[in-house]
Amino acid sequence: MKNYRYILNGLDCASCAKKIEDKIASTEGYEEVTVNFSTSKLSFKTEKQTNVKEEITQIIKKLEPDVEISEEKEEEKSERSNLDIIRIILGVLIYAIGNYLNFEKNISIIFSIIALAILLLRTTKKAFKQITKSKILDENALITISCIGAFLVEKQTEGIMVIVLYEIGKILEAKAVNKTRKSITSLMNIRPEYANLVQGEETKKVNPEEVKIGDIILVKAGEKIPLDGIVIKGNAEIDNQALTGESKLISVKEKSEVLSGGINIQGLIQVKVEKNYENSTVNQILNLVENATDKKAKTETFVAKAAKIYTPIVLVLAIIVAVFMPIVIKSVTYSQSIYKALIFLVISCPCSIAISVPLSYFSGIGKASKRGILIKGSDYLDGTREIGTILFDKTGTITTGNFKVEKVVSINDKYTQKQIINYFAMGEKFSNHPIAKSILKEVKEEIDTSAVKNLEEISGKGIQYNYEGKIILLGNETLVSSENLEKIKEEIGTKLYLKIDNEIAGYIVLVDEIKKDAKQTMAKLSKLGIDTKMFTGDEKDIAEKIAKEVGIKDVKSGMLPQNKYEELEKILYRNKTSKKVAYIGDGINDSPVLARADIGISMGTIGSSSAIEASDVVIMTDELEKIVEAIDISKRTNRIIMENLTFAIGVKLIILLFSLLGIADMWEAVFADVGTTLITIFNTIRILK
Repeated sequence: MKNYRYILNGLDCASCAKKIEDKIASTEGYEEVTVNFSTSKLSFKTEKQTNVKEEITQIIKKLEPDVEISEEKEEEKSERSNLDIIRIILGVLIYAIGNYLNFEKNISIIFSIIALAILLLRTTKKAFKQITKSKILDENALITISCIGAFLVEKQTEGIMVIVLYEIGKILEAKAVNKTRKSITSLMNIRPEYANLVQGEETKKVNPEEVKIGDIILVKAGEKIPLDGIVIKGNAEIDNQALTGESKLISVKEKSEVLSGGINIQGLIQVKVEKNYENSTVNQILNLVENATDKKAKTETFVAKAAKIYTPIVLVLAIIVAVFMPIVIKSVTYSQSIYKALIFLVISCPCSIAISVPLSYFSGIGKASKRGILIKGSDYLDGTREIGTILFDKTGTITTGNFKVEKVVSINDKYTQKQIINYFAMGEKFSNHPIAKSILKEVKEEIDTSAVKNLEEISGKGIQYNYEGKIILLGNETLVSSENLEKIKEEIGTKLYLKIDNEIAGYIVLVDEIKKDAKQTMAKLSKLGIDTKMFTGDEKDIAEKIAKEVGIKDVKSGMLPQNKYEELEKILYRNKTSKKVAYIGDGINDSPVLARADIGISMGTIGSSSAIEASDVVIMTDELEKIVEAIDISKRTNRIIMENLTFAIGVKLIILLFSLLGIADMWEAVFADVGTTLITIFNTIRILK
């Protein structure tokens, strides 16, 4: 199946987005259909090879004639809103001429009908298409019925006022939605427009997607770094704030790694490209953020589902009010009950609810990404505030992962300390693990690995390889099990052993620093009522020492990947509350646990690609405090969603009650619809601040 992705320009209605999604999903041959209202993106899979765009366009045009489908986002067009404004002014003028100049009653009625027809043109057209082609009643139908009904009960002014304010509200709503989208997307304005490809003595501006691994690119002061790579020449000060949320500049020089999306503030560097654009940091971040709200939270899904049955229910209730109110209350005439039913229809339009929820989630995800926290879906954003237990990996998560070889020890006269460290270096040269990098730093000369054969990584234990006919084992005590280790084990520190042909030759002792914010983060999590535990494959004495320093009481050490997974399963099974269980790690061996946890959180800078892929949240800066910040953003987003829902529903219910009591009329009804929509949108923007 082939993936397709299009932009729906002019999509300014959340319920419209849901209707398009449902219709395409129910069409044979289309799978995994998602319409993301927040980004105006349509994505789906299909095996069809021809006329896909044409067929999709026909489906969308039947539902939303004003929506245009394209491959790229177009600039916001003002022509439609300008025509709508002219139409509104024309309709109001015709109505005013007919009713405020001294015409006969029949002439005034004709002017009123013409004015109403002009004003209702767009709304009635959309309502008619929805009913005839999609068999759907929506807010356009409610407004059309209300306005025509107002005329029939001789409330022409109210009918005109309803459609005028509704149309103005829709124009303002579309502008507010677009403004919100721009505010969010501006947070992630990190897409590089070009790359300076070095070709001999010249440079050529090319699309970053054209650059290949191994190519050399030039990054000048003020330019974005288009692709990930290694600096091979020059010095520069790099601003990675858009990637990590941190404003501190990073100095880079020869052999420094640079990430795409960073900005060269000062200097000139040549970079050897190590990843193509598709796999670059900037592209992965943009894909994560842009596609994040495709995974909808329970609240968002509930609102979308409820919207499908909401309008028919409202219409039935309005009919009940119109028909039975005079029977129940003798003083109410049918003209009055019909008018109250029409007010009920206007009040009940679901725009404010349908729009504010998805925009709130998208705003929350955008805010988090600006702070260096990538959240892969609104369901994960929602779930982050519900975390009750966090399980921490140790190395690279609680500690920096920047190991330092503190001691190299030979316990066999056959081998010198230099030979011991060289054996380690030959095995670790092919690994990206932090421990491997620290070992390689200890070796000053180039390591020849041509004689290394059959290298194999043994998960959770170490490495095995053949060298000059010898079997070499590098790893923890489980891998090299021997009765000669008792005295060595008493020495505190991470120890890796070297075993050559079933004989212990030596070992190295490594020390790892605790992250500066670890203790502070654990204290904050404790205040939030979150339980913290540590799972590590390291030795008991090291694990307990580090846990005590940072404030974690529950520690499990000497764990293999399967042990971590099994222990997580037990915790999940025992968890009878609604609270979520999160796991935080960075290594390849953490991937199964990250995927199994309710919320998997990985470290983005030193984390392995498989760990990042398996996780639901990525901390780009590797700072533990970002976990607390993610929880705060999640809670803030949820609070604003609840504020919007409570306000919108509350205002509608109050004005509905007032209308039944004869206190409120069409003016208040229009505020309950259009006014609440605009207020909830502006309230949503607060998330970004």
